[in-house]
Amino acid sequence: MKTRIARCSCGALTATCAGEPERRSICHCLDCQRRSGSAFSFNATFREDQVRVEGKSAWFHRISDEGNWARFHFCPRCGATVHYQIELRPGMVTIPVGAFADPGFPEPLVSVYDERRHPWLRIETRQPLSKE
Repeated sequence: MKTRIARCSCGALTATCAGEPERRSICHCLDCQRRSGSAFSFNATFREDQVRVEGKSAWFHRISDEGNWARFHFCPRCGATVHYQIELRPGMVTIPVGAFADPGFPEPLVSVYDERRHPWLRIETRQPLSKE
């Protein structure tokens, strides 16, 4: 079984993930753009029982455009988000793929908020991205 370790920038907060994610997605919503500091976010969602979090975290709770909550856990020292949960996926933990620092991480299979995608952004995948 593959094990991946996500870390914050300073290494004080980690999430060890066992096995493959249930979902690999990119999000173009404006909140994810702000959170990631990029034109989109790339995220991997695992079952809670696949993830072991170590280290102290602070969290930020926000409400989405549709009225659902999300709780982002980040390192209080360096500020990097390492994991989060969303109301629409109970029992799941989502990890920003960049926290794994693994260029070989499998490609995304789902793309959401495409209406907010930057017009210059082209994403090549081996299979078509689905909207979910």
